[in-house]
Amino acid sequence: MLSAFIELLSHLTLSSILDIFLVGLVFYGLFYFVQGTRAVTLLRGIVLVVFLAVVASAVFHLAAFSWLIRNSIPALLVAIPVIFQPELRRALERLGRSGMFLTRRSASAAPTVNTIARAASELAAQGFGALIVLERTTGLQDFVDTGVLLDAHLSDDLLLSIFYKNSALHDGAVIVREDRIVAAACMLPLSESANLDRELGTRHRAALGITESTDAIAVVVSEENGSMAIAHNGRLARRLDEGELNRLLFRLYQPRSNVGRWLNRAENAAQDKLRNSKAK
Repeated sequence: MLSAFIELLSHLTLSSILDIFLVGLVFYGLFYFVQGTRAVTLLRGIVLVVFLAVVASAVFHLAAFSWLIRNSIPALLVAIPVIFQPELRRALERLGRSGMFLTRRSASAAPTVNTIARAASELAAQGFGALIVLERTTGLQDFVDTGVLLDAHLSDDLLLSIFYKNSALHDGAVIVREDRIVAAACMLPLSESANLDRELGTRHRAALGITESTDAIAVVVSEENGSMAIAHNGRLARRLDEGELNRLLFRLYQPRSNVGRWLNRAENAAQDKLRNSKAK
């Protein structure tokens, strides 16, 4: 094994090293430009399907299937630019900007969570509806592009101003990335689940919709009754107070958190509140 590796190194030339570097640079650029979008999941699916198809045809000696795979690859190469057209367009735009290879800042979760919890509580007290989405691993750039770009520092005063009833940006969702408000008045997909409570309005359905297709966290403030809710992974915990919202949001926003356990606790607590209020 070691001798084969040494023999391989002996055949390396300057041109082959440059060739390998350029191929690696192309793949790096591809993954860099699709990060922060839903195209990452689509790209993983394509790679997985092609890999499994090649392995299956090679192991089981499937002649007809191998022929189909060989003849499908050229069509796939033609289809990829069409599938990733928004990402390719965004990549060309970013090439003309400075600082494109700078990494994102790392922000602590606590200030972000505290700010959103305070703002949601104040909005609920004033009877203003709101929908705030926190981006996590899955990028939300596709939805950011549907709204008004802000790129402003996250603060409760700014959130109150955005969701004020007479504000031009109060309709739609605010998308938060780390400690920045990226955009406001963003359009989100509505949940298509048939088991939703009929009491849920458009904001709650949009919160569930974005969390069904991504790993984002959505905080909802109801304009009708002033209640606060949090959605994650297509599940909704309702009727939270500021303390509960803060704790649950902090748990969900942390990496490797036990999401199911904390959502179950929040849902059970909300049901207990509802039963107690009806009993009174």
